[in-house]
Amino acid sequence: MTAPRLEINLRKIRHNACVLVNSLKRRGISVSGVTKATQGRADIAEELLAAGVTGLADSRIENIQAMRGAAVNANMMLIRSPMISQAALVVANADTSFNTELDVISELSKAAHAIGRTHGIQLMVELGDLREGIMPGDVAAIVRRTLGFPNFALIGIGANLACRCGVGPDAANMGELSALANMIEATFGHALTTVSGGGSSNIAWALSGADTGRVNNLRLGESILLGREPLHNETIEGLYTDSIALVAEVIESKIKPSQPWGPIAATAFGAARPVADSGSIFQAILALGRVDTDPDGLTPPPGIEIIGSSSDHLVVSSGPNRLAVGTEVAFQLNYSALIRTMASQSVEVRGDQSTEPALLLEPAFHAMSLAN
Repeated sequence: MTAPRLEINLRKIRHNACVLVNSLKRRGISVSGVTKATQGRADIAEELLAAGVTGLADSRIENIQAMRGAAVNANMMLIRSPMISQAALVVANADTSFNTELDVISELSKAAHAIGRTHGIQLMVELGDLREGIMPGDVAAIVRRTLGFPNFALIGIGANLACRCGVGPDAANMGELSALANMIEATFGHALTTVSGGGSSNIAWALSGADTGRVNNLRLGESILLGREPLHNETIEGLYTDSIALVAEVIESKIKPSQPWGPIAATAFGAARPVADSGSIFQAILALGRVDTDPDGLTPPPGIEIIGSSSDHLVVSSGPNRLAVGTEVAFQLNYSALIRTMASQSVEVRGDQSTEPALLLEPAFHAMSLAN
């Protein structure tokens, strides 16, 4: 098989999605399945839909176009604020988009009018994480203007947390979102069908028994794909954390000193990191690099330690044993590594429903003394 490659267990992804959809449903909260980390792959999108998500959400209109082209039948939501230059693409392909700027809303309105279509809008509100969002004090004025544009349906409001500054959901900021929804309905007599509280970082809050107020939707990607909540990087009970593996092949395996020698300057990716002196080690190089993934987001199998990386090489120590050239090693990924790997043109992606992925491939160890 080709390496490097991502091996995706579709059955496990569907299981994770089912568990979360059903758990949140009991709290009155629907799930939008976020497809951005998978580049809008149709097979994964179909698993999310089969698990009961109410729609698909992506940050790139190109991914939504790809899913449309693959005949994925679902409500599609663009969750990054649209670019004015892509207004026509957005209204042609996305049923709903998240918005914060009146200039963008105006262009979307014109594009929707041109094709005789009504486009759904969710206004994003800033609740402290300082990424996208309308300041709470400006919400009423923006709603008033938005309701005046033709070919629009204001379906709800939403918020994003934990993506830039790490601000998590709590009673205060989620209560403020609910209060803003109530204010909009009372002030303008306009019913909001969706109050989207956030993403995977909201799961612990949503399932804690806390008062969820008006929040009736979450946008979930990382928790479904990797079985973890991002605020504390904790495993979510009942979910698989090994649905996806990144497999790479050993292209060099030698005994080498653990420390470099010669004058030390900056590396291609910044300052050189200090290296502990461990004597001679079994060092292996895998055909995988920063072009393909985020090395800091990879977890190797037991007995293997990542000790360095460059554009095209991942350097590992294999402890007391030597990895044979040609051996495949499988790594688990965090969200950062997954997103970058999915976008790489050099990594094959294999979705398999029927078999278990080789998550911790048994390395071909050669017993060899470091003294040899």
